[in-house]
Formats: sequence, C-alpha cells, structure tokens
Amino acid sequence: MSRRVLLLPLLAVLLLSLGCAAAPPKKDYTVFRSADPRSILILPVVNNTQNVEAPSLFLSTLPIPVAERGYYVFPVNMVKRVLEDEGLSDPNLVHGADPGRLCNLFGSDAVLYVTIEAWTAQYMVITTQVTVEFDYVMKDGKTGDTIWKEHRRVVYSPQQQSGGHPLAALVAAAVQAAVTKASPNYMPLARQANDQVFNAPGIGLPAGPHHAEYGKDPAQGK
Repeated sequence: MSRRVLLLPLLAVLLLSLGCAAAPPKKDYTVFRSADPRSILILPVVNNTQNVEAPSLFLSTLPIPVAERGYYVFPVNMVKRVLEDEGLSDPNLVHGADPGRLCNLFGSDAVLYVTIEAWTAQYMVITTQVTVEFDYVMKDGKTGDTIWKEHRRVVYSPQQQSGGHPLAALVAAAVQAAVTKASPNYMPLARQANDQVFNAPGIGLPAGPHHAEYGKDPAQGK
C-alpha cells in the first residue's frame, strides 16, 4: 500500500478536526426564551473612545437590524429626550440605572445596552487600519437578568493594488492611507458588526414575535 493511500485517512481526520474547531460555540437561549421579549428599549451608547461623534453615529445603526429581527423598537431620539427629562442625560448614568425603572418608563420588555470599545483609524505610512469594537448586552425588564450578550470587533485595512510600477503602487497606497486617515468611514464596519451579532446563527438575536421565523429558529436555541 502506497504512502499516499496511508496519508489520506489522516488528512481527512485532520480536516474534520479543523472544521470542528472553527465552529463557534452556540449560545444557551433558555433565559432569553423564558423572558420572551416583544419590545426592546435601545439606550444611548456608552463611548469608551476619544471620538465624540461615535455615540450618535453608532446609535443610528442599531434600531433597524433589531426591528428586522422581529421586535418593536422605541425611537432612539425620543428615548434620549425622555431620559434627559428624567435626569439621565449621561449614558454612563443610564447604563447604571435599574433596568426595571428604564423599562417602566417606556413599557418595554427588555433593554439593550451597547458600549463602544474602539472607533479608531490608525495610520501606518502606507495603510490605515480602521477598527470598531462593541459590547452588546440585553437585560430583562422584569428581573434585570442578562438574557443575551455578544462582543464584536471589525477591522478594515485597504488592500494594496498589485501590478504596475512598484514605486507608483507605493505612492498610491500612501495617498490612499492618508485619505482614509483624514476621513475614515466607520459606518460600513458598524453595520457589519451589527449584522454579525444580530443575525449570525447560533449566536445572534432569536427571531422576535413580528418575524416569520419566530419560534421556528432551531439554530438559535428553540
């Protein structure tokens, strides 16, 4: 028997083990299903970065993907005004408030807390690396228990074009990096992060009562 034939079963086992290792662990949705929220209150986000524009920009990306999962979402600008009237103008104070109190203000079933951990563009001479990173936590409005959470980091670096004169390509890459640094586009990365955490099978937000898959999404714990 040839050495090649002997190696084939070993390679098959190796590939199978790599595939299994790459699969992300599935969440336990027992607590979420017990809470069974129908409406979600999205709070102003906490900003742990130096970018003062990040909170309002990122907050604007949250309602649509949550609503598309089948939940009623309270208008975020209205939520912000009501919270300010209640003396909760600082997002850090809002995130530290009792979830039951927050939900009672709006008649919400659950509350979504999001923290911005990174919103940066790092210039590295011939490329600019743009990074966004977020923590997502959802709590039950009745018990205050955490019923779902996720973390996501998305990084983008413009790819250098191959071919042509090496010096011209280097100059073009440096110019592109400078432009990206001067005006980085964070929003596509923010939307990509939201899509991954809310829609990914096994880790995402289960389909809500206004979604066709409500109660039928086995990949998400039902």
